[in-house]
Amino acid sequence: MNTVNQKSTFDTSKAEAFADKLLLSLNYGALCLMASIGHRTGIFDAMRGMGPATAAEIAQNAQLNERYVVEWLGAMVTAGIIDVDSSSTRYVLPAEHAAFLTRAAAADNFSVFTQYIGLLGTVEDEIVSCFRNGGGVPYEKFRRFHAVMAEDSGQSVLSSLESHILPLVPGLTHRMAQGIRVLDVGCGSGRIMSRLAELFPDSQFLGIDLSGEAIRNAQTEACDKGLLNVDFSVRDVSDFDQTAEPGSFDLVTTFDAIHDQAKPLNVLKGIQRTLKNDGVYLMQDIRGSSHVHNNVGHPLGTFLYAISTMHCMTVSLAQGGEGLGAMWGEEKTRDYLSRAGFRDIEVHRLAHDIQNNWYVVRK
Repeated sequence: MNTVNQKSTFDTSKAEAFADKLLLSLNYGALCLMASIGHRTGIFDAMRGMGPATAAEIAQNAQLNERYVVEWLGAMVTAGIIDVDSSSTRYVLPAEHAAFLTRAAAADNFSVFTQYIGLLGTVEDEIVSCFRNGGGVPYEKFRRFHAVMAEDSGQSVLSSLESHILPLVPGLTHRMAQGIRVLDVGCGSGRIMSRLAELFPDSQFLGIDLSGEAIRNAQTEACDKGLLNVDFSVRDVSDFDQTAEPGSFDLVTTFDAIHDQAKPLNVLKGIQRTLKNDGVYLMQDIRGSSHVHNNVGHPLGTFLYAISTMHCMTVSLAQGGEGLGAMWGEEKTRDYLSRAGFRDIEVHRLAHDIQNNWYVVRK
């Protein structure tokens, strides 16, 4: 019997295309760091509407050091973000680019999300150690995390809270105007609860989170706004299935929080337990599949798996938790909700939100 020995051939064109892709990735990774700086220092905002300007004029308008601005502009020009006139060396941020890079862009401001790249880089050594030894990296190791998350939430949730999110539950705004009890699990810095407390003064709101830093920030904001119908509390909800007060809340919310939990099923069981019989659970979580091959082509796939590896999964593992990760997927989400005792599960997608699913869940 004859066998044919087929030797694999090296595809030179494929190899060159892959090398070009890696080269592009290096530039784009650097661009994220530079764009984050542009956002945090306000250079993008300063350049919006300025028209062609010298580096000195831009630095003066942004109240920044000119030498650093010059080098930053070099990165932006070579990335195609900012245009430069070769004869006058004047720079301009095109209006079409400002529409996605400035605070005036509101929910479309991509520069907010570029901050995650530098933020995750601060724990790279710890993550490498976890690859070798297991375990996780706790919340307190992530500098500025709650500040960035609050800004992220301000864009992805607060900007569309009244127009798109609350209307997902028919009659919810009417009930909140009359007065109901609302719980937010994993509230972070509490911006959503504070906003709802402002909108619906006859309802009572409670936000709980594991992070003392986040809760202090939430309490400070609520106090500054003079809100008397919202409270915030530090709480570990790993045993929420046992400690949740039965039938206490008309509405429970979680915003990209369940996949970070040490014991996510316990949290969901607790939410089911603490809801009134006619209550509603509104859950925001990452859009994706539980099967990696289904996520090929996801517009944020690589970014979300990176966030999951270097934050969502590891903070859960640091608590001795399950480590679900951000990309646990819709299939597993539905399974966990069913195992928690929920029977009515609706999944919604908002046209402007490519990152999240919105689940409206009832007992």
